[in-house]
Amino acid sequence: MIRALIAFLGWFALAGLNDVPPVNGALIADEGYPQRLSEFRFFLDDYAQTPNARVHSYALNTPLFSDYAAKQRWVYVPEGQQALYNDDGTFDFPVGSAFIKSFGYPADFRDPDGEIRLIETRVLLRREEGWVALPYVWNEDGSDAVLRRAGRRMPVSWIDEAGETQQVSYRVPNQNQCKSCHQMNGEIELIGPNARNLNNGTRLAQWVDWSILDRAPENAPRVPVWDDPADGTLDERARAYLDVNCAHCHRRESGASNSGLFLTYDEDDPVARGIRKRPVAAGRGSGGFDFSIAPGRPGESILLHRMISSDPGVQMPELGREIIHREGVALIRAYIAAMEPQG
Repeated sequence: MIRALIAFLGWFALAGLNDVPPVNGALIADEGYPQRLSEFRFFLDDYAQTPNARVHSYALNTPLFSDYAAKQRWVYVPEGQQALYNDDGTFDFPVGSAFIKSFGYPADFRDPDGEIRLIETRVLLRREEGWVALPYVWNEDGSDAVLRRAGRRMPVSWIDEAGETQQVSYRVPNQNQCKSCHQMNGEIELIGPNARNLNNGTRLAQWVDWSILDRAPENAPRVPVWDDPADGTLDERARAYLDVNCAHCHRRESGASNSGLFLTYDEDDPVARGIRKRPVAAGRGSGGFDFSIAPGRPGESILLHRMISSDPGVQMPELGREIIHREGVALIRAYIAAMEPQG
């Protein structure tokens, strides 16, 4: 917090002199892979993550689970340009846009305002040929984050909200793994920032005010906050969770399309959503069960079996999770248990 305050006060001092260098738009749009995150100038104080001009922080209704990492998200669109709104899927961003997402862990989750150890910052850069995904790993001293296209393993430990020590061998994805999760119709696409997951009643209008987005319809679609029982039905919240955590692969346009299991929020076909759907290929992943979702019987459902597994050949999602998401599992267990048993 002190580091952030110093950076904030420094921003005011520099802003008064008009000496703050802007985001380096050429590095975003041009070919090549900058070796250090600081070269983009997304932040005024890199580790404190005080955003530069036109770099705006945002949140999602239901975010992707990543081994309990705390995340900070920013979006940048070049001055004089805007993304084009789209009800379905993500928005159409102009060349030179960027999404920045930092991952870190508080030492103690019971003190959310305490210091956070930054692990990595991932960037998605909109270039003429499409989106480019790059992972940057923070130095131990926090002086900068360095490009690691081959990925990296890092031991991380923290105290959880119950006061228990947790640890994980945190995986920074390599560049190809970034592509595999973000791929749709053979192209890299955004996952979280779409109309339904950004829309909290005011956020889309805020993006218009920031000149990031061209419009914000009042009837824009919306998914609920997955862990807020007051924000949607059990069915809606579970489907929002599966949409964000699973549907980047389990949809008709992506890598797991041959499974026939499609977990997008707006999927209408119950069988495609997994309800009494038999697996395309039986194996260890099925756990010997017959259906992806056996209504009323979560303990006999392949989907839940794979969520609670830590076996690399069984677990889902395949990437981005090393430990089990206890709260997510509880939600999906309740979702399946509430279904009317059939047969």
